[in-house]
Amino acid sequence: MHPNPNFRKTETQISLEFARKRAFGSLVISANPVPLISHIPFLLAEDGSSAVLHLVRSNPITRLKEPSPAKILVTGADAYISPDWYGEDDHVPTWNYVAVHLTGVLEPLPPEDLPDVLAAQSDDYETRLLPKPVWKMDKLNDEVQARFLRMILPYRFRVEDIDSTWKLGQNKDDTVRRAAADQVETGIGSELAELAALMANPPQTS
Repeated sequence: MHPNPNFRKTETQISLEFARKRAFGSLVISANPVPLISHIPFLLAEDGSSAVLHLVRSNPITRLKEPSPAKILVTGADAYISPDWYGEDDHVPTWNYVAVHLTGVLEPLPPEDLPDVLAAQSDDYETRLLPKPVWKMDKLNDEVQARFLRMILPYRFRVEDIDSTWKLGQNKDDTVRRAAADQVETGIGSELAELAALMANPPQTS
């Protein structure tokens, strides 16, 4: 997380809502000689206390059979910010971004929990596509479904701490920050329109 406190004051509930809506991140587990990292969809509980997810059996993380300390890193919009965009001198280049880190414990779930985990995840994601009919597992024939279920394992991630960085130029005067926001969509990064909107009106702080 960025050390500047100006970027660390966004309300925890806003960061949790961001992570819940994003529903995709990087699962990180300590290992030797390097950490194990997997890019995963997850389903965060309404109260933010836990998430469910699944991993393919061939993922090295599945070799851990006991609860293990872990993080889920969730990133959002980001963009390079040119000093010229502020409309005044003596600013330096930077990169603005949104990131939320969930710290906790990854726990293997019983294999028999897998259908419920998959149904909860797919139902949540599919309902975001309405009015498209919601896809259900029973659309697979028995052989395909059985083969699919053999390939993956279910997990719960217990959330113990939430850190976030919403680096949106909050350390700048409102006028120059919004001037830069007006130029973001001409630049480089990802989800530029989203970042421009956030820079123009940073989320509520605690």
